[in-house]
Amino acid sequence: MDGFRKWLTFGTGVGIEVRDNELQVTIVRARPSETGVLGSATVTDFKTRPAAEWGAELIAFLKKLGAAHIATTVLLPRHDVIVRSLQMPGVSDRDLEAAIRLQIDSLHPFAEDDVYFSFARVGKTANILVGISRREVVDALSTMFAEAGIKVASLTFSTAAIYSAIRLIGPGPQSGFVTVYEWQPDIEIYGESEAKPVFAASFPPIGNRAIALAVSELRLEPGTEPVPFVDLLPKPTVFPANHDPSTPAFTENALAYATAVSGACPWLSLDGNLLPPERRRSHSRARLIPTFSLATILVLMLGALAAQSKWADGRYLGVLQHEIRKHEPKARQLDTLDKRITDTRTKTQLLDDYRRRAKHDMDALAEITKLIPPPGWVGSLELDRNSLQIAGETDQAEGLLKSIDASPLFEKSEFTMPITRTPGGQAFRIRALRTVGGAPVGGAPAAEQSVQETPAFYPQQQPVSTPPPTVAQPVLPPGFVQSGGGK
Repeated sequence: MDGFRKWLTFGTGVGIEVRDNELQVTIVRARPSETGVLGSATVTDFKTRPAAEWGAELIAFLKKLGAAHIATTVLLPRHDVIVRSLQMPGVSDRDLEAAIRLQIDSLHPFAEDDVYFSFARVGKTANILVGISRREVVDALSTMFAEAGIKVASLTFSTAAIYSAIRLIGPGPQSGFVTVYEWQPDIEIYGESEAKPVFAASFPPIGNRAIALAVSELRLEPGTEPVPFVDLLPKPTVFPANHDPSTPAFTENALAYATAVSGACPWLSLDGNLLPPERRRSHSRARLIPTFSLATILVLMLGALAAQSKWADGRYLGVLQHEIRKHEPKARQLDTLDKRITDTRTKTQLLDDYRRRAKHDMDALAEITKLIPPPGWVGSLELDRNSLQIAGETDQAEGLLKSIDASPLFEKSEFTMPITRTPGGQAFRIRALRTVGGAPVGGAPAAEQSVQETPAFYPQQQPVSTPPPTVAQPVLPPGFVQSGGGK
């Protein structure tokens, strides 16, 4: 709870102490661990001068320090306020106002409807601090500040301001004490103890006698010395030259400083506001707490959503990687099987092509036999996968090219040597391309796939009887072994 309270200690307060005919103005900036005085000024003759005149001076001073937008906390003179301390054990906060209204008439000497009052529970005790002021005093001051253009958030009294100021930064005094500060021409004694959480009384300047009465009322040890009032207030870490805590000027303006400190964080201060609610002007950051809370929750939710999304992506990626590692061996097996199937298919195709070669070669030999009818004959025949070269003799060699090109097995035939007359007819040598079964299989060189026949034909020789042409055994690709009985 203390940490949360410390976080809320953040604001700027403008405190105005109303004296006889002047206003002492102090601007304080409060932070969780320190306070600083931004500036102070004195407005003189405010009761005799027009409100618009001194109001313009005060507004110019506030604008200079960037505090014109802040509603001020005004400290009423001590003689205009009656302070009472009530003990109400067992009364809840919800029933507190009704209980005080039942006995408010017994706490002041004025007419029933002639006063404004405020009340606040002191800490968590049964002690209730009540402040009472006449309506005409509060109305006159609020009207005067309204005419001057000064926004007023609170008209408070010294007891509430002092109690709040000494606890804004730290926990406050840990033991009973008594202190004295002057209200010309009287003095006021303020104290705290276990017997009385708050004590405040105004006395004529009777010195030690008034202090002894206060010590007795607080149930403190006899002879207790009063603590200097400025020692109870938080020391400002930043201040102008005319507000140095070590100078008498700071002591003279201590009440205005305490008022500004309590007004900087009104949500942490004791409620001593005598101004009617309809006249209060607020600049409190407390109204921003719901907005800040919702914004913080939204940021946290967005951060959680982003973290959850990142976590979910990482988890999904981890699951995918786990499944990939799980099925990777099977995938490698499938790749291996695919390669084996491809290799087997290639080998099967190679075998099929190789087996078809003999048929294509025999078809080519049969086609040549038909293309060169008797009495023509072939003395030399070279047959590979792509081409055919033949040499022989026939009675009319000129028409062979046309016959060979007309065959579905050959094309683009040509003589590789001039036609030569022989005793039996005309000798020829022809080369042609194969159109069926001519694509090399397995990339085997043509020289290894050729079919060799009888020696080349020589025109000078007489035709001789030659045995039927034989087809050379084809060359098998690596890895294949010929089997069977010559099939």
